[in-house]
Amino acid sequence: MLGDELVDVGTPAGVFTARREGDLVRATGIRYARAERFRAPVAEPVHDEPVDATHLSPACPQNPTPLLDDLLVDAIGDLVVDEDCLRLSVTAPADAVDAPVMVFLHGGSYRAGAGDSPVFDPRALVREQRVVVVSVTYRLGLLGYLGDGGARTANLGLLDQLEALRWVRRAIVGFGGDPGCVTVFGHSAGGDAVAHLMIAEGARGLFRRAVVQSAPLGISRGRARMQAAMDDAAGDLDAATPLTEVLAAEAGVEAAAAPFGLVAAMPFGTRYGRAPLPAEEDLAAAWTAAAPHVDLLIGSTSREVALFLPALPPRWAAVLRVPLLARAAVAVASWRVYGAAVRSFARRHAAAGGRAAPYRLSWGAPGPYRAAHCVDLPLLFTDEAAWRDAPLIAGADWADVEQRGRQLRQVWADFARTGTVQQHDERGFLRTRQLG
Repeated sequence: MLGDELVDVGTPAGVFTARREGDLVRATGIRYARAERFRAPVAEPVHDEPVDATHLSPACPQNPTPLLDDLLVDAIGDLVVDEDCLRLSVTAPADAVDAPVMVFLHGGSYRAGAGDSPVFDPRALVREQRVVVVSVTYRLGLLGYLGDGGARTANLGLLDQLEALRWVRRAIVGFGGDPGCVTVFGHSAGGDAVAHLMIAEGARGLFRRAVVQSAPLGISRGRARMQAAMDDAAGDLDAATPLTEVLAAEAGVEAAAAPFGLVAAMPFGTRYGRAPLPAEEDLAAAWTAAAPHVDLLIGSTSREVALFLPALPPRWAAVLRVPLLARAAVAVASWRVYGAAVRSFARRHAAAGGRAAPYRLSWGAPGPYRAAHCVDLPLLFTDEAAWRDAPLIAGADWADVEQRGRQLRQVWADFARTGTVQQHDERGFLRTRQLG
């Protein structure tokens, strides 16, 4: 529950009326930008009067995602849903001074989720590690990642995230954060966004460190033909189209992506050659150029795709009932979509003069999922009310979740402070090493 004591926090971006929650200050639902539908965001100006920052950020309008909703209990909780969703929330130690800043970008295949979802509550991370956490909500699905660069601007969700980082750069000192010590961390699509922010035009200097968690980088390229088919399927959706029709059109747009193979597992996403990203053939050079300027922590879990087995077509059921075949399928697919890209990304980064730390997380609950995609989230955001009944970690001893969570939060926060990690090789939990 949010606390009852109101405090005014003065920042270079204005004064925000926040809540004091014991040893924390929480300023929620701060507007960092405004945007017309299918148009780039415009930074929010400084207001003359204090701005109310006591309501959680609304979620971007989205269709249900049964798999995630079932496994994570409730992906957006009781949040209001509104297109006017370019908001962020700050959670800080009440006495913070020059604290490391960690900006979180949620996942959800670029079509689901919200920064203020109860499953992403950062209080444990802030209290234990004395960091300032900023949780960002941005546009998703057709509203954020449809644009072809013509009538509908491309990469809107990424442009939203850039505006949020600019707000952090301007304002976070007022909350006791150090604007020169900013780490962007994201999971799944959020991790993919972090990787692309590293090479986005205008991002240099907005953050010093990046944590890329379980990003499906193995399917981030070779998407142009699929994206063209999605644009065609979207037809003439525009700013005047009723929101219900925009959301209803999403299924048809995703169906148009389906024939394009593995990349269709995440149909929405960044578009190369459209602002603020380079052309696809220039990606490696762009990441090489960025490496000396950004410290990198990048990794995946050992059984990423185990999360998605319930969503596979029925024809796979017989195969996956054979334990040996199921284990092999999970291992191969996890490596292809996640693991191989982690290794090559980290090696390129270090070879280009950057500091890189690859990791592999093997912790999980007993049962079919174990160290599946998303299992790092209850460890980083260990809120018992939000996570205890989640099927993803059913059967786990909550004391073990708490213990492992403290360990993982320590690794992430130490990286945010120093840009390096201590080597870990703890079987059944976490392996990390430092490159560069």
